[in-house]
Amino acid sequence: MIFWVYMLACADGRYYTGHTNDLEKRLAEHTAGLADSFTRDRRPVRLVFCEEFQTRDQALERERQIKGWNRAKKEALIARDWAGLQELSRGRR
Repeated sequence: MIFWVYMLACADGRYYTGHTNDLEKRLAEHTAGLADSFTRDRRPVRLVFCEEFQTRDQALERERQIKGWNRAKKEALIARDWAGLQELSRGRR
C-alpha cells in the first residue's frame, strides 16, 4: 500500500498538511467540506504538494516534520526549491 503526505493551499492563504492512503478520495473530502474543520472553513482548497511513502509511519513522520516548518520552508518545498529549502534549514540552527 502507498501512503501520501499532501499539502493544500486554502482560500485564506494558509496551508494544510495531512497524510492518507487514498489521495484522490481525501482531496474530494476536503473539497466537499467533509474532511476536517480547518479546511471546511477555508475552502476552496487546492493541492500544492504531495509525496509518496511506503509506510504510514514514514508518511506520518514527514507530515509532522512539515507541520513544524515555517511558511518560507513550506513554500520552498512546494516550489521544489531544494537549495532554498536547505538554506532555510540551516538558518534555524
